Amino acid sequence: MTNILEKIIAQKKLEIAALDAVILRRAAESSPAPRDFLSAIKHKRFIPRPNLIAELKRASPSKGILAAHLDLFQVADIYTQNGVAAISVVTDEKFFMGKLETLYDLRFTRNFTLPLLRKDFILDEAQVYESRANGADAILLILAALTDDKLFADLHTCALNLGLTVLVEVHDEAETERALKLQDLKLIGINNRNLATFEVSLETTERLRPMIPAEIAVVAESGIFTAQDVERLAIINIDAILVGEAMVTSNDIPAKVSELAGNNVQPS
Repeated sequence: MTNILEKIIAQKKLEIAALDAVILRRAAESSPAPRDFLSAIKHKRFIPRPNLIAELKRASPSKGILAAHLDLFQVADIYTQNGVAAISVVTDEKFFMGKLETLYDLRFTRNFTLPLLRKDFILDEAQVYESRANGADAILLILAALTDDKLFADLHTCALNLGLTVLVEVHDEAETERALKLQDLKLIGINNRNLATFEVSLETTERLRPMIPAEIAVVAESGIFTAQDVERLAIINIDAILVGEAMVTSNDIPAKVSELAGNNVQPS
């Protein structure tokens, strides 16, 4: 996976070189204000389960093509109708078959009301401006891809200044400690996928969750497929779960979304 991450980062640097940060900053600052992604996904006391951030994606480096011909807008409608709190849009083209236009169209052409997370490998401020200009309410910063702490902090600050929510993704104890040093940190995502082995285990979230103070919201990512998985994460006070593969590969997407969103769970 390290080699894949290195390939992704190399590709991103080529893409970044083609961006005009000045034009994108102007576009970002004149675009509509972001919606409050953080409030949408934080755990509500009256709901006995984590909120669901449903992901739109067609492929991944680890699993290959998942659903090449999926109608992403139709699936987004299904997500909205079945109780998700927010939508994650994978925008990387080369490795995930995503498109930035999907994010733009959801926000500005189709006027989706749910907050939108841009899921990509953000390495430069130009990409942060690009995210806001294309309708993102939140962005992902992956610590495994951001080994320079100053760059990480600068990107985080840039995003906050634009009104974006930042989901800071960690995979292990060392990355969690790095994240917790960040000023104004509000949201951490724990990715259950081991970047070295590809193995996925919810034990990663169970192990790292106690390190994170109660005032910081936590999202569990990867390896979530069933209501039992969601219940396991609810026990350790996870605010939200981010799920893509389980839904886009399902034979009955509405039923799978409903299962993971806990629509049949009654408030206690």
